[in-house]
Amino acid sequence: METVKRLDKVAENVIRPVSQAEAKVALAVLKEVGKSEPAVSAVIKGEGALKDFLVAAFSLSPYLRDAASVTPKLVAEAIGQPVEPLLSTLIEKTRNAWRPAEGKVPSEAEVMTALRSAKRAFSFILALADLARIFTAKETTRWLSEFAEACVASAIDHLLLAAHEGGKLTLVDPADPNRGSGLIVLGMGKLGGRELNYSSDIDIVVFYDPEAGILADPLDASETYGRMMRRLIRILQERTADGYVFRTDLRLRPDPGSTPLAVSLDAALIYYEGRGQNWERAAYIKARPVAGDIAAGDNFLKLLTPFVFRKYLDYAAIADIHSIKRQIHVHKGHGAIAVKGHDVKLGRGGIREIEFFAQTQQLIAGGRMPALRTRETEPALHALAEAKWIKPEIATALTEAYWFLRDVEHRIQMVHDEQTHRLPDSNTELKRIAFMLGFADVASFSARLESILKTVERRYSRLFEQEEGLSGGEGNLVFTGQKDDPDTLKTLAEFGFERPADMSRMIRTWHSGRYRATQSVEARERLTQMMPALLKAFGESRRADEALLRFDSFLKALPAGIQLFSLIGNNPPLLSLIVTIMASAPRLADIIASKPHVFDGMLDPGLMSEVPTRDYLSKRLDTFLSGSRHYEDRLDRLRIFAAEQRFLIGIRLLTGAISGGDSGRAFTHLADLLIDAALKAVMAEIEMAHGHYPGGRVAVMGMGKLGSFELTAGSDVDLILLYDYDSVAQESTGPKPLDAQRYFTRVTQRLIAALSAPMAEGVIFEVDLRLRPSGNKGPIASRINAFGKYQREDAWTWEHMALTRARIVCGDESLGREARTIIDEVLSAKPDIKKITGDVAEMRTLIAQEKPPQDIWDLKLIPGGLIDIEFIAQYLRLVAPADGAAIDTYGFSTQQALKALGMASLSGADLDTCLQALHLFTELSQIIRLCVDGPFDAKDAPAGLLERICRAGDCPDLGTLEGEVKRLSGEVRKVFRKAVG
Repeated sequence: METVKRLDKVAENVIRPVSQAEAKVALAVLKEVGKSEPAVSAVIKGEGALKDFLVAAFSLSPYLRDAASVTPKLVAEAIGQPVEPLLSTLIEKTRNAWRPAEGKVPSEAEVMTALRSAKRAFSFILALADLARIFTAKETTRWLSEFAEACVASAIDHLLLAAHEGGKLTLVDPADPNRGSGLIVLGMGKLGGRELNYSSDIDIVVFYDPEAGILADPLDASETYGRMMRRLIRILQERTADGYVFRTDLRLRPDPGSTPLAVSLDAALIYYEGRGQNWERAAYIKARPVAGDIAAGDNFLKLLTPFVFRKYLDYAAIADIHSIKRQIHVHKGHGAIAVKGHDVKLGRGGIREIEFFAQTQQLIAGGRMPALRTRETEPALHALAEAKWIKPEIATALTEAYWFLRDVEHRIQMVHDEQTHRLPDSNTELKRIAFMLGFADVASFSARLESILKTVERRYSRLFEQEEGLSGGEGNLVFTGQKDDPDTLKTLAEFGFERPADMSRMIRTWHSGRYRATQSVEARERLTQMMPALLKAFGESRRADEALLRFDSFLKALPAGIQLFSLIGNNPPLLSLIVTIMASAPRLADIIASKPHVFDGMLDPGLMSEVPTRDYLSKRLDTFLSGSRHYEDRLDRLRIFAAEQRFLIGIRLLTGAISGGDSGRAFTHLADLLIDAALKAVMAEIEMAHGHYPGGRVAVMGMGKLGSFELTAGSDVDLILLYDYDSVAQESTGPKPLDAQRYFTRVTQRLIAALSAPMAEGVIFEVDLRLRPSGNKGPIASRINAFGKYQREDAWTWEHMALTRARIVCGDESLGREARTIIDEVLSAKPDIKKITGDVAEMRTLIAQEKPPQDIWDLKLIPGGLIDIEFIAQYLRLVAPADGAAIDTYGFSTQQALKALGMASLSGADLDTCLQALHLFTELSQIIRLCVDGPFDAKDAPAGLLERICRAGDCPDLGTLEGEVKRLSGEVRKVFRKAVG
């Protein structure tokens, strides 16, 4: 059972008096309080930890001492009751200060008095509990935030009720004024994040919905709510004889210089969509409805989610956030880390740096990782660690630093109840802060504080650090003017460029702004900053000139450069990846030139360590689709996701993080998920227009490499759409009914269009339907019974070969089971071995005649290449039932099928040959298809690609690799002849 937290149970020596002189003053005040409060008198007369604590607290904090003198009963309340129930009761009374009592609505003055009285008591009791270490800094900020929220909500309810009583508006329920009011009060900053300090301003933003229907005249909305907000500020921050509640700031609203204090929802959404700034995005990370219509506030924040958390990573934003921090330093004049006079909030290594550290990364990745969208700093740091965005030890260190600094901040403010974050300049006053924190002396406090500040500054500066420019002995890089700088040419040559003058001339073109990507001043500035590191990295690659020329082509095609340059500049490891792409993968270079956002996923810290399994891809797809609102938006998101994830799988393959076999499975898992999502979207659209077809079921069968989990980066997908329905039904049930044939044909046509129609975001997949029954002459969708009849009675041998790699990809599960039953039945029938052998051999001969290989690198078509290996596996599957063995290779890859079938049908040496060749040819073909479009020409291939395929083949050079391909293909050809004839 949790211990009840009471001040009269305070531990000994938790704090010490700042001096004996001030201890005497504090004791005198307590004796004076004891004259009217017997409980306090009893404590003072005795000896014990509570007396020592109160004397120390009142000596350390003149504010607490003065508050006790003015309101003695506060001391008695604080020491006489459990702290948490006492604070909770004050919050509840505050929240209900607006409520009518005995049928009488309280006046504004009465509400103001009630709030101020509660604030004085709440702050006094909480501060004592804080000094006594009954509460941690985290708990203290939570209590302060809950109280502030109660104050704002109570004031808003009072104002709404007053407006209702005055006939300005009509509330849905006067007993619950905020319900359905459409008046939204968002807590921003530390109020929104539940992280207030003792002397915080409260930042709020107020919006209203003119369509809520409560205003007598909607045209008066701006004036009515504006007047209401002016009264709100008066209620909360005007200083009266009772003090004040909270200083209140509404300047975080849209365009505060020209907008009223309360802004309409429509105006706000238009502003944020068209003119919202990055600092406003950062501010809205912590936004939280605290008063008024909470449900409407939650809905408004959902509408703002795309503004705050972009679906593409936004690295240009990080520079804006950093510039705000730099401006704070300049404006406040904060220099090096010190203790005396240091600002623990805005100074170097301070609270603001920890908050910015978290918020910048939340802005960058929160659109893709909803788990990062947390308002509070500590959970944000740990979410970043769980997402592998930062190391766990960094999250732990910054969390510890954050709460230590918040503790220091609280003590600074507790001295005189001042809105300051600056440590004192004198040793005497610094000692006061050290003692309030429980330190033995100023020296130990200073050492601890300096260590914390330096830790924070180091972590924060690393987040923003840029690649350093070249200087001194490393050489010059000057690309201004019309002529080459001799020292620059020398530096380029030292870097490894063979034609430094040509490279210099090309780079001057970038800096002149002739490309769209470098037209803006900001883009050229970012490019200049990253230029030394860029050229150094390219210079270290083989054929540096060639790689840089490809980067030039990439820049020329880029529609804008600011995002990419910012991204690379803030993430130096990505620079080496770009060099790898430019040096070895023209196809990938073309992709990022046309769709730079595909590069966003490279910022996932776990990218190279996580294999893109079906589960991994499924979770990311679900997240990416979660914000889609309609059919076309959903398809666009599928296209974006398809392009990005194909690119990321390819990057893993290019860098060797996964093998060719792994990439084949990953590309296939991706295809399965995309086809499934597209089918669901299509079915929803069809049913909206034409209704549901009674008994209607649809399933998609994957054929070829899709069926055997062997897709490549450039593969199209072979599909067959199967359907069934209730035969007695004449047409669908919707507003525009269709008969069965037209209905399921329309489903197929819409699915093909969804997957393969070229749109601004590209295509999801090219679709091939030629493997359906009767090929191009047959209907584009097949009813399940017709499919079964065709496969049993009319299909050719090559169609049964294709059936050995058939697999249900998505759709109705029961229909999928029926399709699999048909496949199993057809492939288990007693084979005509002679006919199958002749047909397979004839088909391979026809392919050789009609599509002869271009050279030894045509790994699919060369004799003994991938087609021969696939034919061997398919042939063995078709003839296997002759032995009466129960064979099941459904969903098998070619490798798995060979292992399952070859043990009984091939010699051990022949099976090993086929598996070895399949592995090598798969690795090489996956890499080649990833890196180049069209045929692979070894003479013109980029140096990086040649190096990569040699590494994949475990060969020292291309000649050795070519010899290995010839050797293995020759051996496979012999196996094919033995197996098939």
